[in-house]
Amino acid sequence: MTLALGPSWLDPDYLLNTFGIWGLLLIVFAESGLLIGFFLPGDSLLFTTGLLITAGTLDFPLWGAVGLICLAAILGDQAGYVFGKKVGPSLFRRPDSKLFKQENVQKAHEFFEKHGPKSLVLARFVPIVRTFTPIIAGVSGMKYRSFITFNVIGGVLWGAGVTLLGSWLGNIAFVHKNIEAILILIVLISVVPIAIEFLRARGKSKKAAAQAEPGTAPDTAGAPAQRGRHAKR
Repeated sequence: MTLALGPSWLDPDYLLNTFGIWGLLLIVFAESGLLIGFFLPGDSLLFTTGLLITAGTLDFPLWGAVGLICLAAILGDQAGYVFGKKVGPSLFRRPDSKLFKQENVQKAHEFFEKHGPKSLVLARFVPIVRTFTPIIAGVSGMKYRSFITFNVIGGVLWGAGVTLLGSWLGNIAFVHKNIEAILILIVLISVVPIAIEFLRARGKSKKAAAQAEPGTAPDTAGAPAQRGRHAKR
């Protein structure tokens, strides 16, 4: 077990040492649009890739890795969009299983409805949501021209941005000495949007429940009579 990411087989170092750059690309593709990829450690994996390349531990050109990562992310979203368009509303009727939860689909749907096409960019930086958002875009019938535009923008910003951040911080000795803490920080930052949305939704539900309780609604029963008496005066 690793402190930052739970099971050892999800540890970025283990994944990169075992499967190399090509395994990384497959993971990025799966997490970007395949239902089975929502649990994969995309952010920390990209960050670690940039760090290891800079440190010389991973023997692969940085810009080559960045280009391939962006391509895998874009193609992954493309696959998710096509899947959503083919499957359609039946996705919302699919029963829960160990790897599939309707809750994840609903969260992505709400995220997409709230942010529109730009959700394809924003969702890249939100774990779980980034897997389901391109599928929801396909389900909703989003115009392909808009989809591919925001897909490319999001894929490049996420794939290149997080990898280059790891590369840049890889030159700092403090990062190498505290890589475990850095990975924990990345995981925490990546789940902040989910936590905010959860707390916001919880607050709305509590507010709605309070308003629905008997006796909390404003008493307007006597208002017409009062207005009538005032009018007679």
